[in-house]
This record gives sequence, structure tokens and C-alpha cells, in this order.
Amino acid sequence: MTVPGSKSYTNRALLIAALADGVSRLEKPLVSDDTKFMIRALKGFGIQVEEETDAFIVSGKGGKLITPDEDIFVGNAGTTMRFLTTFAALAKGKVRLDGDERMHERPLADLLDCLAQMGVKAIPAYHNGCPPIDIDGDGVPGGNVKLAGDKSSQYLTSLLLSAPYFKNDTSILIKGDLTSKSYADITLDIMKTFGVAVKNDDYKNFGVQAGQVYKSQTYKVEGDWSSASYFLAAAAVTGGDITLAGVNPESVQGDAQFPAVLEKMGCEVKKSADSLQLKGGSLKGITINMNNMPDAVQTLAVVALFAKGETVIEDIGNLRIKETNRIEALANELGRLGAEVEAGDDFLIVKPGEYRGAEIETYNDHRMAMSFAVAGLKIPEVKIINPKCVEKSFPDFFSHWPPHHAP
Repeated sequence: MTVPGSKSYTNRALLIAALADGVSRLEKPLVSDDTKFMIRALKGFGIQVEEETDAFIVSGKGGKLITPDEDIFVGNAGTTMRFLTTFAALAKGKVRLDGDERMHERPLADLLDCLAQMGVKAIPAYHNGCPPIDIDGDGVPGGNVKLAGDKSSQYLTSLLLSAPYFKNDTSILIKGDLTSKSYADITLDIMKTFGVAVKNDDYKNFGVQAGQVYKSQTYKVEGDWSSASYFLAAAAVTGGDITLAGVNPESVQGDAQFPAVLEKMGCEVKKSADSLQLKGGSLKGITINMNNMPDAVQTLAVVALFAKGETVIEDIGNLRIKETNRIEALANELGRLGAEVEAGDDFLIVKPGEYRGAEIETYNDHRMAMSFAVAGLKIPEVKIINPKCVEKSFPDFFSHWPPHHAP
């Protein structure tokens, strides 16, 4: 199976290439709803993006953006909304960022607070800390700011991606413990590739010098480990084996550690330079902290249905503010299949039960649809409602499902 390009890397690369001076070619990018929203938004700021079959060609403007003449709409693309909130303030004048109904419930207050500390006017239209956001920009001053790190690492990424183009050096002090550190690693990795250095003091303080510039280039997007997780899970629960091509086993993506999680449960894993093979075995339940792999939690919870003993998934509180409240959604749908589930503020315990087919509600969350497709490989009569929601990150998922031998 060849895995599609990483959503995290594609959206970061698009924004960075837009800020760079000159033309960048992004090869093997992810083409999905979330990346399309990012491209459409960048075009609103005067950035030219051409979409070829296997590449995006982005003509960067060196940080000089035009002010969009209409609202920027991003659907339910969380990374797009959050990355653009800081980016939009680089443009002179008023910008409104908006999204769908669920986006109107997804918090941004910590990021807006951080921008306010720099003197940037970014105000939620309904004064509830959520989009739509009205930004009245004239560049971003930079300086020393404090950011709460417990809800989302995307707020930090938003600031870091645009920080080289702030007027002064920027230092971001993280209050509390930064959640999903692996996503901050992705940000630092791609910024470095495009020529910008970030000082990272143990995830507690991040520093970016102003005046650095992104260098336009040809950049190959690595495969998406979150998308890979469903195929690994398929082999795990059926006792089959799978080889993933086009992935980087040494990736800083948090979900690149998912094969190791399945290994703990009883699978066999072999790695090479750009592929990974996994063979399913008899599975046993585990206790695991998934803070660095939030997007693989739903996949793991479904695999846990077929393990011996209970599986305890810990430190996942930020799943409540994703595409849906994922802890609640998992508890509901795993229960519908017949599992015994205990859900807390930041944990989930899955105990195997007697299973039956069911209609699975997806809550318009792409990862609910894909992870419960794994359950359907073992439980007859599993029906996924609204399968189209996978277009957010993996539009042709169901054409590869169930995974089988190539003819």
C-alpha cells in the first residue's frame, strides 16, 4: 500500500511556500478537503498556487500579502484555521476567517490571547473564543509572549510558521505542559528544511529571530502516518501482513510510533529505509499514553476490540476539541458494537465484549469513518454512515478498502 502525503506536512509546506520569496514545488502533497481549503485561502491573500497531478506549485511573495476582498472560509479544517489566524495578521487591513458549524465551536482563545499580547487585534465575532475571527492586521510586532500549551500544539505552530516575518524577534513561553509535542517537531523540522532556525528550550520556550526568510525550493512531502494507521490496524486485527511504501519509518510524525504500539500488542514489525512491514499476531490489551499520537487513538481503540484483556488509553484530553468530541464519539460507537467502554476526561478504557453489527455514526469526523472500517473487517454487518467525510484527509480511502493483494 502506498500511503498518501502527510496532511500536517502539506498544510505547513503550503503556508511556508506562500511566505517564501520565489517559486516552490511541493511534490507528492496530500490532495484533500483540508489542503484545498488552505490553497483557496492562500489565493485570497494573493498567492498563486497551481495544482498539478502530483505537485503544488506555489509562487511565494516574501511575506507581502494582499488583503482578501471577501471572507476566508475553511470548513472544518482546524490546522488551516489556526495557521491562518497569525498569517492573516501579516496582511494590512481587515480579514474575517470563518468555517462551518463545528468550527464555530473549536477554541482559539489561547492563540488570540497570545496575539493580543503582541498588540494584534484578532477578535472572535461572537466573543466566545471561537471562529469566525475578525483580524485587523498591519504586520505582527513579535516580542515576548506567553502561550497556554495544554489544549493544542496548533496554536504554537501558527505563531512559529509566521514568526520569521514578524517585526521583531519572538520568544514564546509555554505555560504548563505542551500537548502533542510531536506536531511541534513537525513544524520545527519543516521550518529548518526551508531555512529558518527555531530555538527550542525543552518545549518550554521557543525563540525565532526576525529577518530570517524561507528559501523557495522543491520539497517532497512524506507519507502520512495517520492515514497509514488504518492499514496497519487491518493487518493487526486480521492476522494478515502489510507493507507500506512511501513512508519514512524515522519520521518525526507522532503516528510513526503507531507500529511500535501494535508491536506491544503482539504484532511483528520490520523497517527499511522507506517502507515498513507489519504482520498481525494474537493481540493483547495494553496501557499506553497517547498524547503524542492523538490522531491514532481512534484506530487503537478499534484494534483494542480484538485484543485479549482491557486496553487503557491515557492523556488524550485534547481529543474533546477535535473534529468532534472524539472521546465521547468513541465511547458511543464502540458500545454500539458491544464493547464495554469507560470514558473519562482524558482517558478511555476498552474491554472486549460480544460483538454485533451496527450502524456507525461518524459525527462528520473522517477518523471515525476510517477507524471503524477496521472493525468491519472482523464484525459482519458494520455500516458506516456518511463515508464521504473521509474527503477531509483521504478522499480515496474506500477505494483501497478492504486492503487486499494487488491483482
